[in-house]
Amino acid sequence: MENNLGAAEDAAARLRDLTADRDTLAAGVTPPRALVAAIGALAACWVAAALDARPGADYQSPSWPWLLAGLLFVILHLIRRDTGLKFRRLGARANGAIALAALVCLFLFSVSLGLVSLGLGWAVMITSLAAFTAVYGLAGVAFRAAVAQLRAVPHA
Repeated sequence: MENNLGAAEDAAARLRDLTADRDTLAAGVTPPRALVAAIGALAACWVAAALDARPGADYQSPSWPWLLAGLLFVILHLIRRDTGLKFRRLGARANGAIALAALVCLFLFSVSLGLVSLGLGWAVMITSLAAFTAVYGLAGVAFRAAVAQLRAVPHA
């Protein structure tokens, strides 16, 4: 019978090398600021969409914000392409940051609708800026948490 011990040791050494390469790549990755800012800009545009809505009894939502969802997927693809990282699992912290960003945007959109209904459309600029700031920060937190989750994945 043959001894496959050398092949198993060689495979284990290659796996350790691949793990070290992945850890090195993940350690050097920083959130692409321009693309993270683009996500914040999408959030600001969505909150500003309240200006196109007609709040009140005959509420009509603008239809163009759905284009922002498509742009979000393009930006996420660009982040993946630029960083070279493929996130299979984001982890609880990254998912929490994403959920918080969505809740902040929903809250600010609601506030913006109230402002528009009161005739204070100019104040939507403030809520839009708040959405940009919050989502820019939370997207960076989510990215860093996802990279940390990638590094923490157990290597078999």
